[in-house]
Amino acid sequence: MYGGKTPLELLSGTTSKTWLDDKWAPGVGGLFGFLGACYVNYGTGRPLLSGIQKHIAAMIAVGTLATMANKWRDSYLAEKDATLRHYIELHPEDFPTPERKKFADLLEYWQPIR
Repeated sequence: MYGGKTPLELLSGTTSKTWLDDKWAPGVGGLFGFLGACYVNYGTGRPLLSGIQKHIAAMIAVGTLATMANKWRDSYLAEKDATLRHYIELHPEDFPTPERKKFADLLEYWQPIR
């Protein structure tokens, strides 16, 4: 099922980050900050781009918050994976390597009813 990998190999942490990984959170956060400032201007009846300094400040603030949240999420998931990896190392008998099955073995016989 899992390509013949053991559960410990699945949690080995050998995945590499993409080139967009460090740009995604600040980019989306900055966009939401900019759109939030536009929404506030729209709600107060002002032109959307008036007070451009508020737009820039909101982009920086929300982009920074998004980056901090992304770093916290990464560290939380790394700690969770480390905990799972340690548990699997201590109890390997509870996590046997699954046998590989062909897709044809999983399908049942089907008789069409006409």
